[in-house]
Amino acid sequence: MPSYAQALLSAAILLLCLVGLHKLRRVHLLLYESRDQSRHDTAALFRQIEALQALYVDLDLRHGLPGTRGWAASPDFLLELARHALAERPGVVVECSSGTSTLVLARCMQLNGGGKVYSLEHKPRYAEQTRQQLRRHGLADWAEVLDAELLPQPLAGQSWPWYATAGLPAGPAIAMLVIDGPPQATAPLARYPAGPLLFPRLAPRAAVFLDDAGRPDEQAILRRWGAEFPELQQSSRPCEKGCAVLRRD
Repeated sequence: MPSYAQALLSAAILLLCLVGLHKLRRVHLLLYESRDQSRHDTAALFRQIEALQALYVDLDLRHGLPGTRGWAASPDFLLELARHALAERPGVVVECSSGTSTLVLARCMQLNGGGKVYSLEHKPRYAEQTRQQLRRHGLADWAEVLDAELLPQPLAGQSWPWYATAGLPAGPAIAMLVIDGPPQATAPLARYPAGPLLFPRLAPRAAVFLDDAGRPDEQAILRRWGAEFPELQQSSRPCEKGCAVLRRD
C-alpha cells in the first residue's frame, strides 16, 4: 500500500507539473501575440500619420482637418481620393455622405482650378457642419452639400433607403464617385443602390471609390455590382478600412 500511495502521489505531482507547464506555455503564447498585435497596431497608426502628413503637404492646407478616426474616412483613403483627383482633374465629383472627404476633394478642385463636388448628406446637422468647414477653409465655391434625405427606392425586387438625388446636376456626367454612406446600420447592403442609381450616370473614364470595402456587407455589394456592371473593373487599395476602385477597362 505505501508504494501504491507513493505512486499515486508521484503521478499527481507529475500531472500538476504538466498542467503548470501547459499554462506557462499559454502565457508565453499570449505574450507573443500581444507583442505582435502591438507592433501591428503601431505600424498601422504610423501609416495613418504618414498619410495625414502627406495630405497636408499635397494640399497645402492652412487649417487643420476635422478628426479622421471613428466613423470618419481614414487618412489613407483620403490620400487615395486626393491623389486621384489631382491627377485626373475630374469635372464633376459626387459623394455619398459628407465630411472630411468633402474638404479634401474641394481643395483638389481649387488647386486644379476647376471642377465641383456635390455631396449627398441625409443628416442636416452633419450637412451644416460640413458647410461650416468649407467656409472656414475658403472652399465653399468648390463644393455643395446637398440635403438628401433617405427615401425608399424600388430596386432588385425590394425597397432600399437611398439619398434623394434631385439636387444633383442633370447635365455633366459624373467623373468621380465616392461612396462612404449611408451608414451600415441603415439597412443590409446599405450602399448597394449607388450602383443601379448612379453608375449609369458615370462618364466614360470615371472612377468609383468605395470606402469600408473590407467589411462583409461591402464585399457582398461588390459581388453584386460585378455581376450587374461587368464593364467596371474592380481593384483594391491597401487602406485601413478597405478601399475598392471601379473603372472601365
